[in-house]
Amino acid sequence: MGTRISFPRTDGKPTAGYLAKAGKDHAPGVVVIQEWWGMNEQITGICDRLALAGYDALAPDLYAGTVVAYHDSAAAEKEMRSLNFKDVADNVVRGAVLYLKKSSPKVGMTGFCMGGAVTLLSAQDVPELSCAAPFYGMPPAALFSASKVKAPLQCHFSNTDDYPSPAQVDQMERDFKSTGLKAEVFRYDADHAFMNEQRDHHDRKAAELAWGRLLGFLKQHIG
Repeated sequence: MGTRISFPRTDGKPTAGYLAKAGKDHAPGVVVIQEWWGMNEQITGICDRLALAGYDALAPDLYAGTVVAYHDSAAAEKEMRSLNFKDVADNVVRGAVLYLKKSSPKVGMTGFCMGGAVTLLSAQDVPELSCAAPFYGMPPAALFSASKVKAPLQCHFSNTDDYPSPAQVDQMERDFKSTGLKAEVFRYDADHAFMNEQRDHHDRKAAELAWGRLLGFLKQHIG
C-alpha cells in the first residue's frame, strides 16, 4: 500500500523510510518508529493500517535497510546499541515530522519497544509534535525528563515486562502527574510486544483494545 521514500533529516542528510498515504489531501500525519528488529513488515503494516484510518504514516528506517530475524535478539540488541537515540529524535524523527507537515496540519507519533523509547524522547525533544503514543518502551533516564515533555501522551505498557517494569511505569506516571502533563498511562495483562501479530507474544484482545485507544487519541489531538 505504501512506498519507500527518502526524506531529509533535520541536519539535511537523506534518510530512507516507508510512507503510506491516506486517501485524502492534507491528512494528519503520524510518525511510526520500529521495534529493535528493524523496519519489517510489522511496522510497514502499522503504517498501512493508519493510512486506512485516515493518516499519512511515515516510518523512518533507522537501520538503513537491515532487518533482524525475530529469533536473533543478540543481533537486534547490537543494532539498537549502534543508534544514538538523541540523534534519532533530533534529526530523524524531527525530519520526518517536518516532512509530513508539508501537507499535514498536525503530526503525531507512535512507536513500539525501542520505538516506544524513541517516541517518549521525541515527545520531549521535537516541538512540532502534536501528540505521542509510546508502546512498552522507555528511554534512558539520562536523556529523559518528564518535566520537559509538552505534547499530550498516551502510553501503553505490559504488566509482565522487565523493562520497563511495572514499578518503573508507576514512577513515570507519578512524574507526569507532578508536572501537570496531559498523559494517559494504560497497562495490559499481556506480554511485551503484545501488538506484534507476527510473534507468539501477540495478544489479540489487548492489541485490539490498545489500537482503539490509539485511534481515539489521534483523533482527539490531530484529527
